[in-house]
Amino acid sequence: MTETIMAREIAEQPEALARTLDALLPLRPELRALSEGRRVVLFVARGSSDNAAIYGRYLLEVHAGVPGGLAAPSVATHYHADLDLSEAVVVSVSQSGETEEIVETQAWAAAHGARTIAVTNDGGSALAAAADLALVTRAGAERAVPATKSYTTQLAAMAVLADSFAAKPGTLDADLARVPAEVRRLIERRDGVDEAAERLASTPETLVSGRGITFGTALEAALKLEETCLRPVRGLSYADLRHGPIAVVDAEHVALLVSAADGPMVAGLTELAHDLRRRGAAATIGVGGDTAFAGAVDVCVRGPELPEAVAPLALVVPAQLTVEALARRLGLDPDAPRGLSKVTQTDPAGS
Repeated sequence: MTETIMAREIAEQPEALARTLDALLPLRPELRALSEGRRVVLFVARGSSDNAAIYGRYLLEVHAGVPGGLAAPSVATHYHADLDLSEAVVVSVSQSGETEEIVETQAWAAAHGARTIAVTNDGGSALAAAADLALVTRAGAERAVPATKSYTTQLAAMAVLADSFAAKPGTLDADLARVPAEVRRLIERRDGVDEAAERLASTPETLVSGRGITFGTALEAALKLEETCLRPVRGLSYADLRHGPIAVVDAEHVALLVSAADGPMVAGLTELAHDLRRRGAAATIGVGGDTAFAGAVDVCVRGPELPEAVAPLALVVPAQLTVEALARRLGLDPDAPRGLSKVTQTDPAGS
Protein backbone atom coordinates (compact mmCIF):
# COMPACT_ATOMS: atom_id res chain seq x y z
CA MET A 1 0.00 0.00 0.00
CA THR A 2 1.29 3.48 -0.92
CA GLU A 3 2.39 5.50 2.07
CA THR A 4 0.15 8.47 2.75
CA ILE A 5 1.42 12.02 3.09
CA MET A 6 -0.11 12.08 6.57
CA ALA A 7 2.00 9.05 7.56
CA ARG A 8 5.15 10.69 6.21
CA GLU A 9 4.45 13.89 8.10
CA ILE A 10 3.77 11.96 11.31
CA ALA A 11 7.20 10.37 10.81
CA GLU A 12 8.83 13.80 10.47
CA GLN A 13 7.78 14.88 13.95
CA PRO A 14 10.92 13.91 15.91
CA GLU A 15 13.05 16.21 13.77
CA ALA A 16 10.39 18.94 13.66
CA LEU A 17 10.11 18.93 17.46
CA ALA A 18 13.88 19.03 17.91
CA ARG A 19 14.20 21.98 15.51
CA THR A 20 11.35 23.85 17.19
CA LEU A 21 12.70 23.39 20.71
CA ASP A 22 16.18 24.45 19.58
CA ALA A 23 14.72 27.60 18.02
CA LEU A 24 12.30 28.59 20.78
CA LEU A 25 14.02 27.74 24.06
CA PRO A 26 16.52 30.64 23.64
CA LEU A 27 13.54 33.04 23.45
CA ARG A 28 12.55 32.48 27.08
CA PRO A 29 14.18 35.71 28.34
CA GLU A 30 12.24 37.72 25.74
CA LEU A 31 9.01 35.97 26.68
CA ARG A 32 9.64 36.61 30.35
CA ALA A 33 10.32 40.30 29.71
CA LEU A 34 7.17 40.59 27.61
CA SER A 35 5.07 39.17 30.45
CA GLU A 36 6.44 41.52 33.10
CA GLY A 37 3.62 43.28 34.90
CA ARG A 38 0.96 41.17 33.24
CA ARG A 39 -1.33 39.03 35.39
CA VAL A 40 -3.19 36.82 32.93
CA VAL A 41 -2.62 35.01 29.63
CA LEU A 42 -5.42 34.61 27.08
CA PHE A 43 -5.22 32.24 24.11
CA VAL A 44 -6.88 32.86 20.76
CA ALA A 45 -7.19 29.89 18.39
CA ARG A 46 -9.47 27.59 16.40
CA GLY A 47 -9.43 23.89 15.53
CA SER A 48 -6.25 21.96 16.29
CA SER A 49 -4.59 25.19 17.41
CA ASP A 50 -7.33 25.55 20.03
CA ASN A 51 -6.47 22.10 21.37
CA ALA A 52 -2.81 23.14 21.61
CA ALA A 53 -3.93 26.25 23.48
CA ILE A 54 -5.83 24.11 25.99
CA TYR A 55 -2.56 22.38 26.83
CA GLY A 56 -0.87 25.78 27.11
CA ARG A 57 -3.54 27.04 29.48
CA TYR A 58 -3.29 24.00 31.79
CA LEU A 59 0.52 24.08 31.81
CA LEU A 60 0.63 27.81 32.55
CA GLU A 61 -1.60 27.37 35.57
CA VAL A 62 -0.14 24.11 36.89
CA HIS A 63 3.56 24.64 36.11
CA ALA A 64 3.95 28.43 36.13
CA GLY A 65 1.14 29.49 38.48
CA VAL A 66 -0.17 32.03 35.96
CA PRO A 67 -3.93 32.33 35.31
CA GLY A 68 -4.84 31.46 31.74
CA GLY A 69 -7.96 31.28 29.66
CA LEU A 70 -9.34 30.72 26.17
CA ALA A 71 -10.63 33.89 24.55
CA ALA A 72 -13.64 33.86 22.22
CA PRO A 73 -12.59 35.52 18.94
CA SER A 74 -16.18 36.55 18.21
CA VAL A 75 -16.01 38.94 21.18
CA ALA A 76 -13.57 40.92 19.05
CA THR A 77 -14.67 40.20 15.49
CA HIS A 78 -18.46 40.31 15.84
CA TYR A 79 -19.28 42.01 19.13
CA HIS A 80 -16.37 44.48 18.98
CA ALA A 81 -16.32 44.53 22.77
CA ASP A 82 -14.37 47.26 24.55
CA LEU A 83 -12.26 45.37 27.11
CA ASP A 84 -9.36 46.52 29.24
CA LEU A 85 -6.53 44.10 28.39
CA SER A 86 -3.73 46.16 29.91
CA GLU A 87 -2.88 43.34 32.32
CA ALA A 88 -3.06 40.57 29.71
CA VAL A 89 -0.72 38.76 27.37
CA VAL A 90 -2.69 37.46 24.38
CA VAL A 91 -1.28 34.42 22.60
CA SER A 92 -2.67 33.90 19.09
CA VAL A 93 -2.17 30.41 17.66
CA SER A 94 -2.50 29.64 13.96
CA GLN A 95 -0.56 27.15 11.83
CA SER A 96 -0.73 29.35 8.75
CA GLY A 97 -0.77 32.70 10.52
CA GLU A 98 -3.30 33.81 7.93
CA THR A 99 -6.67 32.88 9.44
CA GLU A 100 -8.40 36.23 9.20
CA GLU A 101 -10.39 35.87 12.42
CA ILE A 102 -7.25 35.17 14.46
CA VAL A 103 -5.27 38.00 12.83
CA GLU A 104 -8.15 40.41 13.48
CA THR A 105 -8.52 39.30 17.10
CA GLN A 106 -4.80 39.81 17.75
CA ALA A 107 -5.02 43.36 16.36
CA TRP A 108 -8.09 44.03 18.53
CA ALA A 109 -6.25 42.75 21.62
CA ALA A 110 -3.24 44.98 20.95
CA ALA A 111 -5.51 47.99 20.48
CA HIS A 112 -7.04 47.27 23.88
CA GLY A 113 -3.71 47.20 25.71
CA ALA A 114 -2.58 43.58 25.46
CA ARG A 115 0.93 42.46 24.71
CA THR A 116 0.78 39.92 21.91
CA ILE A 117 2.55 36.67 21.09
CA ALA A 118 1.96 34.79 17.85
CA VAL A 119 2.50 31.04 17.55
CA THR A 120 2.67 30.10 13.88
CA ASN A 121 4.53 27.89 11.43
CA ASP A 122 5.09 30.83 9.05
CA GLY A 123 7.41 33.59 10.18
CA GLY A 124 6.33 35.73 7.22
CA SER A 125 2.63 35.54 8.01
CA ALA A 126 0.38 38.46 8.90
CA LEU A 127 0.00 37.10 12.44
CA ALA A 128 3.75 36.90 13.05
CA ALA A 129 4.43 40.31 11.53
CA ALA A 130 1.93 42.10 13.78
CA ALA A 131 2.79 40.42 17.10
CA ASP A 132 5.08 41.84 19.76
CA LEU A 133 6.91 38.52 19.63
CA ALA A 134 6.50 35.56 17.27
CA LEU A 135 7.19 31.97 18.26
CA VAL A 136 7.77 30.46 14.84
CA THR A 137 7.54 26.69 14.89
CA ARG A 138 9.82 24.64 12.66
CA ALA A 139 7.41 22.01 11.36
CA GLY A 140 8.29 22.66 7.73
CA ALA A 141 5.70 22.63 4.97
CA GLU A 142 2.70 20.47 5.86
CA ARG A 143 0.87 19.06 2.83
CA ALA A 144 -1.71 16.77 4.41
CA VAL A 145 -4.82 18.67 5.52
CA PRO A 146 -4.98 17.07 9.01
CA ALA A 147 -2.48 18.85 11.24
CA THR A 148 0.18 16.52 12.64
CA LYS A 149 3.67 18.00 12.84
CA SER A 150 2.32 21.56 12.92
CA TYR A 151 0.23 20.58 15.95
CA THR A 152 3.01 18.89 17.92
CA THR A 153 5.36 21.81 17.29
CA GLN A 154 2.65 24.15 18.60
CA LEU A 155 2.64 22.04 21.76
CA ALA A 156 6.40 22.55 21.99
CA ALA A 157 5.82 26.30 21.75
CA MET A 158 3.25 26.06 24.56
CA ALA A 159 5.75 24.25 26.78
CA VAL A 160 8.42 26.90 26.13
CA LEU A 161 5.91 29.67 26.79
CA ALA A 162 4.71 28.20 30.09
CA ASP A 163 8.23 27.46 31.27
CA SER A 164 9.36 31.01 30.50
CA PHE A 165 6.66 32.35 32.84
CA ALA A 166 7.55 29.94 35.67
CA ALA A 167 9.34 31.06 38.82
CA LYS A 168 12.34 28.92 37.83
CA PRO A 169 12.54 28.56 34.04
CA GLY A 170 14.41 25.50 32.86
CA THR A 171 12.87 22.85 35.09
CA LEU A 172 11.25 21.18 32.05
CA ASP A 173 14.41 21.16 29.95
CA ALA A 174 15.59 17.62 30.71
CA ASP A 175 12.18 16.15 29.92
CA LEU A 176 11.72 18.27 26.80
CA ALA A 177 15.08 17.00 25.53
CA ARG A 178 13.70 13.45 25.67
CA VAL A 179 10.61 14.20 23.61
CA PRO A 180 11.98 13.68 20.06
CA ALA A 181 13.39 10.25 20.92
CA GLU A 182 10.13 9.21 22.61
CA VAL A 183 8.15 10.27 19.55
CA ARG A 184 10.49 8.30 17.30
CA ARG A 185 10.06 5.21 19.49
CA LEU A 186 6.27 5.46 19.36
CA ILE A 187 6.28 5.77 15.58
CA GLU A 188 8.61 2.84 15.10
CA ARG A 189 6.82 0.47 17.49
CA ARG A 190 3.16 1.34 16.81
CA ASP A 191 2.13 -0.75 19.81
CA GLY A 192 -1.63 -1.34 19.70
CA VAL A 193 -2.27 1.01 16.77
CA ASP A 194 -3.63 -1.49 14.24
CA GLU A 195 -5.79 -3.29 16.79
CA ALA A 196 -7.21 0.05 17.94
CA ALA A 197 -8.06 0.98 14.35
CA GLU A 198 -9.80 -2.37 13.91
CA ARG A 199 -11.94 -1.84 17.02
CA LEU A 200 -12.82 1.72 15.98
CA ALA A 201 -13.89 0.48 12.56
CA SER A 202 -16.42 -1.89 14.14
CA THR A 203 -18.91 0.89 14.98
CA PRO A 204 -19.36 4.57 14.05
CA GLU A 205 -20.26 5.51 17.63
CA THR A 206 -17.10 6.85 19.29
CA LEU A 207 -16.53 8.66 22.56
CA VAL A 208 -13.17 10.22 23.48
CA SER A 209 -12.24 11.32 26.98
CA GLY A 210 -9.34 12.66 29.01
CA ARG A 211 -8.78 15.30 31.66
CA GLY A 212 -6.33 17.93 32.87
CA ILE A 213 -3.03 18.50 31.11
CA THR A 214 -3.84 15.81 28.53
CA PHE A 215 -7.41 17.01 27.88
CA GLY A 216 -6.32 18.92 24.77
CA THR A 217 -4.83 15.67 23.45
CA ALA A 218 -8.17 13.92 23.87
CA LEU A 219 -9.95 16.72 22.01
CA GLU A 220 -7.36 16.61 19.24
CA ALA A 221 -7.82 12.85 18.89
CA ALA A 222 -11.59 13.40 18.63
CA LEU A 223 -11.12 16.14 16.04
CA LYS A 224 -8.82 13.97 13.94
CA LEU A 225 -11.32 11.09 14.01
CA GLU A 226 -14.08 13.44 12.86
CA GLU A 227 -12.26 15.29 10.10
CA THR A 228 -10.14 12.41 8.78
CA CYS A 229 -12.44 9.42 9.26
CA LEU A 230 -15.79 11.24 8.90
CA ARG A 231 -17.08 9.84 12.19
CA PRO A 232 -19.35 11.74 14.60
CA VAL A 233 -17.27 11.84 17.79
CA ARG A 234 -17.86 13.33 21.22
CA GLY A 235 -14.75 14.58 23.01
CA LEU A 236 -15.38 15.19 26.72
CA SER A 237 -13.54 15.64 29.96
CA TYR A 238 -14.22 12.56 32.07
CA ALA A 239 -15.62 14.91 34.72
CA ASP A 240 -18.21 16.20 32.23
CA LEU A 241 -18.81 12.70 30.90
CA ARG A 242 -19.88 11.52 34.34
CA HIS A 243 -22.36 14.41 34.64
CA GLY A 244 -24.92 12.80 32.37
CA PRO A 245 -23.53 11.89 28.93
CA ILE A 246 -22.16 8.56 30.18
CA ALA A 247 -25.77 7.33 30.19
CA VAL A 248 -25.70 6.99 26.39
CA VAL A 249 -22.86 4.45 26.42
CA ASP A 250 -23.96 1.05 25.16
CA ALA A 251 -22.78 -1.86 23.02
CA GLU A 252 -22.62 0.43 19.97
CA HIS A 253 -19.96 2.70 21.50
CA VAL A 254 -16.19 2.45 21.38
CA ALA A 255 -14.50 4.63 23.99
CA LEU A 256 -11.03 6.09 23.43
CA LEU A 257 -9.42 7.21 26.70
CA VAL A 258 -6.26 9.33 26.76
CA SER A 259 -3.94 9.43 29.77
CA ALA A 260 -0.41 10.38 30.74
CA ALA A 261 1.70 7.74 32.48
CA ASP A 262 1.57 9.64 35.78
CA GLY A 263 -0.19 12.54 37.46
CA PRO A 264 -3.46 12.93 39.35
CA MET A 265 -5.78 11.99 36.47
CA VAL A 266 -4.63 8.41 35.79
CA ALA A 267 -6.64 6.82 38.58
CA GLY A 268 -9.86 8.50 37.51
CA LEU A 269 -9.41 7.48 33.88
CA THR A 270 -8.66 3.91 34.98
CA GLU A 271 -11.89 3.79 36.98
CA LEU A 272 -13.73 5.28 33.99
CA ALA A 273 -12.43 2.41 31.83
CA HIS A 274 -13.82 -0.12 34.31
CA ASP A 275 -17.13 1.76 34.45
CA LEU A 276 -17.48 1.84 30.65
CA ARG A 277 -16.84 -1.89 30.50
CA ARG A 278 -19.53 -2.48 33.15
CA ARG A 279 -21.92 -0.38 31.07
CA GLY A 280 -21.37 -2.67 28.10
CA ALA A 281 -19.27 -0.48 25.80
CA ALA A 282 -18.30 -2.30 22.59
CA ALA A 283 -14.64 -1.70 23.42
CA THR A 284 -12.41 0.55 25.47
CA ILE A 285 -9.18 1.75 23.90
CA GLY A 286 -6.54 3.38 26.08
CA VAL A 287 -3.83 5.66 24.73
CA GLY A 288 -0.96 6.01 27.20
CA GLY A 289 -1.52 5.54 30.92
CA ASP A 290 0.21 3.30 33.44
CA THR A 291 0.09 -0.48 34.05
CA ALA A 292 -3.26 -0.37 35.86
CA PHE A 293 -4.78 1.73 33.09
CA ALA A 294 -3.51 -0.69 30.44
CA GLY A 295 -5.09 -3.56 32.34
CA ALA A 296 -8.45 -1.79 32.55
CA VAL A 297 -8.92 -1.26 28.77
CA ASP A 298 -9.57 -3.77 26.00
CA VAL A 299 -6.83 -2.38 23.75
CA CYS A 300 -3.81 -0.45 24.96
CA VAL A 301 -2.01 1.87 22.54
CA ARG A 302 1.29 2.53 24.25
CA GLY A 303 2.15 6.12 25.10
CA PRO A 304 5.38 7.95 25.92
CA GLU A 305 7.54 7.42 28.96
CA LEU A 306 7.37 11.09 29.88
CA PRO A 307 5.98 12.96 32.90
CA GLU A 308 2.52 14.46 32.58
CA ALA A 309 3.76 18.05 32.09
CA VAL A 310 5.38 17.29 28.72
CA ALA A 311 3.56 14.06 27.80
CA PRO A 312 1.13 15.77 25.37
CA LEU A 313 4.00 16.53 22.96
CA ALA A 314 4.28 12.79 22.31
CA LEU A 315 0.98 11.36 23.55
CA VAL A 316 -0.94 12.59 20.50
CA VAL A 317 1.32 10.64 18.14
CA PRO A 318 -0.19 7.17 18.79
CA ALA A 319 -3.61 8.76 18.29
CA GLN A 320 -2.47 10.23 14.96
CA LEU A 321 -1.17 6.83 13.86
CA THR A 322 -4.46 5.20 14.84
CA VAL A 323 -6.51 7.76 12.90
CA GLU A 324 -4.36 7.37 9.78
CA ALA A 325 -4.70 3.58 9.97
CA LEU A 326 -8.47 3.82 10.50
CA ALA A 327 -8.94 6.15 7.53
CA ARG A 328 -7.14 3.70 5.24
CA ARG A 329 -9.15 0.81 6.66
CA LEU A 330 -12.37 2.71 5.87
CA GLY A 331 -11.21 3.40 2.31
CA LEU A 332 -10.78 7.14 2.91
CA ASP A 333 -7.97 9.49 1.91
CA PRO A 334 -6.44 10.80 5.16
CA ASP A 335 -4.44 13.42 3.25
CA ALA A 336 -7.46 15.31 1.92
CA PRO A 337 -10.57 14.84 4.04
CA ARG A 338 -13.83 15.74 2.35
CA GLY A 339 -14.70 19.45 2.36
CA LEU A 340 -11.62 20.67 4.24
CA SER A 341 -8.70 22.93 3.29
CA LYS A 342 -5.42 23.78 4.98
CA VAL A 343 -6.34 27.38 5.87
CA THR A 344 -9.83 27.68 7.35
CA GLN A 345 -11.72 30.98 7.52
CA THR A 346 -14.40 30.89 10.20
CA ASP A 347 -16.93 33.07 8.39
CA PRO A 348 -17.76 33.50 4.70
CA ALA A 349 -16.23 36.47 2.94
CA GLY A 350 -18.18 39.65 3.56
CA SER A 351 -19.96 38.41 6.69
